Amino acid sequence: MTSGPEIPELDSSRPSIARVYDWWLGGKDNFAADRAVAARMAKINPALVGMVRDNRAFVRAAVARAASAGIGQFLDLGSGLPARPSVHEAARAVIPDARVCYVDLDQVAAVHARALLASGPGLAAAEADLTRPGEVLAHPDVLRVIDPHRPACVILAAVLHFLDTASAREVVAGYASRVVPGSWLVVSVGHYEDLALHEKMCAAFPSQPYYNHGAADFTAWLEGLELVPPGISEAKRWILGAGSVEPAGQPGYTLCAVAVKP
Repeated sequence: MTSGPEIPELDSSRPSIARVYDWWLGGKDNFAADRAVAARMAKINPALVGMVRDNRAFVRAAVARAASAGIGQFLDLGSGLPARPSVHEAARAVIPDARVCYVDLDQVAAVHARALLASGPGLAAAEADLTRPGEVLAHPDVLRVIDPHRPACVILAAVLHFLDTASAREVVAGYASRVVPGSWLVVSVGHYEDLALHEKMCAAFPSQPYYNHGAADFTAWLEGLELVPPGISEAKRWILGAGSVEPAGQPGYTLCAVAVKP
């Protein structure tokens, strides 16, 4: 692992989804156990790395769009290990003083975010459980940069597929009910048309539950919110504004949507 911020003592023999994701993005903050799992899963699904990178491209595009609409504060939930361009870099390309808080329950990810991302004014990192919206939004590190009385962009990118459908809906509703009108929600998951492939992917990393959510789940999660065009879409098509949930010839792809609280 490359030199960097001091990290808590951990068992490097146990893979972490945050570090596995880092490897898929071409990062260096991972251990041999993480690389073994990441490589095994990428071998099972050769399109996986592309799916992960499509997700990052979608997040950057959605953040830029929210900032262009005047949103100046962002809450990146389950942010994982630092990736470039970061959320605050994408936001500040539009609004130079945009404020961002990175949130992750993984202690190592939170430490890295605090040291490498939240090192300037208007930036913070919080170690918190995204499945507890009330606690997250009341966290002192979140409140240090996020004004609860102003619209914010809440990012749930590539995290809801680790929750079952009901739990994911509860999480989205928890944030949607607490943020003020005009706030944005950015959501994405990995989705598999090939159910046998999905089962193989789950078996490759059995310690990490992975649910195969589809467009109908998004519709339920975002009920009462206004979808931003092009609506629920495959990531590449969302970025292009084409709007489609078609798999684009892939057995698996990144499914995403952005919605605004009226």
